[in-house]
Amino acid sequence: MAHRPWATARVKGDAVAARRYLVTGGAGFIGSNFIRYLFEHEPDAVVTNLDALTYAGVPATVAELDEHPNHRFVEGDVRDAGLVDELVPGHDVVVHFAAESHVDRSISSPRDFVETNVVGTGVLLDAAYRHGVPRFLHVSTDEVYGPVVEGYAPETAPLAPSSPYAASKAAADLLVRSYHVTYGYDVVVSRCTNNYGPYQFPEKVIPRFVTNLLAGEKIPVYGDGKHERDWLHVEDHCAALHLLVDRGASGEIYNVGAGRQLPNLELARAILDVFDLGDEWIEHVSDRPGHDVRYAVDSSKIRALGWEPAHDFTARLADTIAWYREREDWWRPLRERVR
Repeated sequence: MAHRPWATARVKGDAVAARRYLVTGGAGFIGSNFIRYLFEHEPDAVVTNLDALTYAGVPATVAELDEHPNHRFVEGDVRDAGLVDELVPGHDVVVHFAAESHVDRSISSPRDFVETNVVGTGVLLDAAYRHGVPRFLHVSTDEVYGPVVEGYAPETAPLAPSSPYAASKAAADLLVRSYHVTYGYDVVVSRCTNNYGPYQFPEKVIPRFVTNLLAGEKIPVYGDGKHERDWLHVEDHCAALHLLVDRGASGEIYNVGAGRQLPNLELARAILDVFDLGDEWIEHVSDRPGHDVRYAVDSSKIRALGWEPAHDFTARLADTIAWYREREDWWRPLRERVR
């Protein structure tokens, strides 16, 4: 693959300038972890963080990020064409995380997901193309493939989303791809499996289970608990995305996964083991409509670029639980929003 001068730095006159990122959704779980990863692994990076601070956007997270001198936070919506058009010029990379992402909420309020995930992506993508931003990295999900009962879905697998959330992400993926096919724009799409780690909003599975136990409540498991998910530590995901900024081929899609499928019931038990508690703390609840039985992706394509998961699930799950024990100040106010 041809070397891109912007992949390491921007040249301005005789000086080498730091790479400038526009990160959307950077007050959320994966986006904020990606910004932290950037500042650790690319210390001179300059980040504009655009986030609407909806219920899942956390001002306390932004306050921590703002301690870094190269972080600039802008409260705003990716659907706001005027604001986006003002912000985009001058950046070297757009990394697009901003999305409505909770499946249950998409079932009750699908319109919000279409407007943010499809329309918002379209607004951002169009501005990035018009202003000549050299690379656009769109962060998607393995859920666009729908249930993968056996084996592992490659990037060429048909899209068969089951939930309004997954359908909105699939539509956004296709829109991003269309800008490469139609205009030759330099885009990359990533599709990752379930993430876990610090700063994840308490409505998601692992922090929901953990914060319930910390509050003395049982763990709610959908149905029989046999639905399988592949759990990847968020730092491994961030490493994959950082690699794709530099080495992802234009117009290509990359699956990102640990290849470690785990039934939800076994996940619950793994968390209970850390708390030294038993199955009596599990409460089986009515299953979710359209609940996919299994997700699994073939991530050999990105592994060929040199990426592989660096973190052991059992050890990092314990670390994640320890983080929530220590950061009650962070999650306790948020938990009240999802009661």
